[in-house]
Amino acid sequence: MKILFVHQNFPAQFKHLAPALAARGHDVVALTADSNKQQSPIRTFRYPMPDPAPKPGQARLATTYMAMTDRAHRVGRAAAQLRDKLGFVPDVIFGHSGWGETLFLKEIFPQARLLVYAEFYYGTKGLDVGFDPEFSSADPFSGFGVIARQSHLALSMVQADAALSPTEWQADTFPPELRSKITITHDGVDTDALVPNPAAQFTLPNGRALRAGDEVLTYVTRNIEPYRGSHIFIRALPQILAARPGAQVVIIGGDGVSYGMAPPQGTWKERFLSEIAGAPGLERVHFLGRLPYRDYVTLMQISRAHAYLTIPFVLSWSLLESMAMGAHVIASRTAPVEEVVVDGVNGQLVDFFDVDAWSEALIAALANPAGFAARRAAARKTIVENYDLKRLCLPRLIRFTEG
Repeated sequence: MKILFVHQNFPAQFKHLAPALAARGHDVVALTADSNKQQSPIRTFRYPMPDPAPKPGQARLATTYMAMTDRAHRVGRAAAQLRDKLGFVPDVIFGHSGWGETLFLKEIFPQARLLVYAEFYYGTKGLDVGFDPEFSSADPFSGFGVIARQSHLALSMVQADAALSPTEWQADTFPPELRSKITITHDGVDTDALVPNPAAQFTLPNGRALRAGDEVLTYVTRNIEPYRGSHIFIRALPQILAARPGAQVVIIGGDGVSYGMAPPQGTWKERFLSEIAGAPGLERVHFLGRLPYRDYVTLMQISRAHAYLTIPFVLSWSLLESMAMGAHVIASRTAPVEEVVVDGVNGQLVDFFDVDAWSEALIAALANPAGFAARRAAARKTIVENYDLKRLCLPRLIRFTEG
């Protein structure tokens, strides 16, 4: 078959699936944004980025929809060039619904089977919006904007022949009328490559060498921001540093914004660190920014305790990957996490907002690594048995795509 993948940051969720389909003899092509610098063995074409999104005052509640349809227009024109200039007419299109890229592709390829990656459906209650009062709008009509933001997601699903979500919880964010189209299969974790490594070593920028077995607390996020509980973790640090004078804290994550609103000024990291300025032991907190994947893996293999927090939003790959490497995970008791982490069995759950409880749990994890060996083993077992890339997820993804 001829298969077209569409994702503004390809390969993204299709990193393993697209090459696997090509290896099975399919003619696989990708269409991505021209701003995307990711490399892939898949033959890739690029569409021009749309103009900047209109200002909210100009477009009012249609701001997101206008931005998504503008992008979809660019994607549609690029797809028409694939058809007219290269003669590429796909049998299957698989695209992410989050950026509106699939909206007009049925007009270009009406006979193609359209699949969408249904990652998340915004809602006014019970999800990310309004979860954290500290960063929630006081506007009683803020839900209007959330509903307006659903428009391109709903339209993408209506047009799709089938959809895929990585977790049950994420699939259940979609309304029942659309949920029936969704198959649940995670992108998969390479449990052959992501393994515990007692010989792991990493050198910090200050020259200090860390090794597996050292007292290392880790926290990983794409960007340091409220969606991933960075404020809660940072507020817990003074108690941890005071109780564990030998602990080294390693934080991986950029200074930008991936989700939600930007801070009024500066960065979220600067704002949260200002709250604990002067706390003893901060020299043992190491912000490493965004690391090469290999270095991130090494640090997860060294970690004695790994903190993972998220509001009710998409589940991070890092949670499952850290568990695959046998990390002792202390995670937020929020719905997406509870699908994977069972308190006291393969990790520990802590109330998202309880800073004191976070400090206590992380101090205990750092103080008694041997006492949590069973949880580490159970964490890896959970990933091997339910999220293994090669033996479970990838075969299912291939069957879903091939139809």
